[in-house]
Amino acid sequence: MTQSNASSKQTPAALAWARRKEAASRAWQQFRVQRSGLAGLIALGLIAALAILAPVLSDETQLDVTKVNGPTLGAPSGDYPLGTDENGRSVLLLTWWGARVSLTVGLSAALLSVVIGTVIGVLSAHFGGWVSAILMRFTDFFLVLPSLVLAIALSTVLDRGLFTIVLAIGLTSWPSTARLVRAQTLSVEARPYIERAKALGGGHAHVITKHVLPSVLPLVFANTTLAVASAIIAESTLSFLGLGDPTLVTWGSMLKSAASNGAVTTGAWWYLLPPGLGIVAVVLAFTLCGRALETVLNPRLRGER
Repeated sequence: MTQSNASSKQTPAALAWARRKEAASRAWQQFRVQRSGLAGLIALGLIAALAILAPVLSDETQLDVTKVNGPTLGAPSGDYPLGTDENGRSVLLLTWWGARVSLTVGLSAALLSVVIGTVIGVLSAHFGGWVSAILMRFTDFFLVLPSLVLAIALSTVLDRGLFTIVLAIGLTSWPSTARLVRAQTLSVEARPYIERAKALGGGHAHVITKHVLPSVLPLVFANTTLAVASAIIAESTLSFLGLGDPTLVTWGSMLKSAASNGAVTTGAWWYLLPPGLGIVAVVLAFTLCGRALETVLNPRLRGER
């Protein structure tokens, strides 16, 4: 009786948060069963921790070409476990610090892309009519354009820098998210409790923020992990093409420098493999996490896998 009386005295907001906490706990228990997703999460945690601790555990001055004295394209040795680049800098240190920029750009660009896609998808499905027609034609316009070509054009027109890369990737990779969110929002809007909320006087803001978004956000979160992987590949591609920030070390810029300074012709594999494997490892880890989240959030997939 005491517990029932206490629960009956809880406010609706407290009850909602209690349900969300319980749902999150169940989702985590289901996610832990997915070994591939858990392995991807552990790998991401290690990579992110190393990237964050790079200024503490390493010497940034060794990235300055005027303060290093290593051999040009030197093979791996005791002093340089992954060899050196064309300027005598440690490839291990370059790869380590390149992870910071690549992860930052990937996360920021994916977040921008998901926010734009979520807003357009929710508004299109909720209001319908001419609003949906305009937003979907706008989405189709960006969908048929090659996103990489459009990102290259934006990076060429705007000033080079980290913000430009994030903006170029984020503004060109949102259409798929918009269509996914729109489909999910239409499914949510057809449920009886949405009609009940509207009949009780709930406005557009109330329906979207209190009912639609809580139902759509889990899918958006799962899609974000996959969007980060795509954004990291896009950033590496733009940097490889020479459109990134020349003052920053990224995995893409390392591959560009390796290709431009004869690493391929001289057989300096230690200059090519570390950044390439870094890209593969991060993209694979995000993909594993995203697939595991899809399985957790979609009961039908949970039964198939």
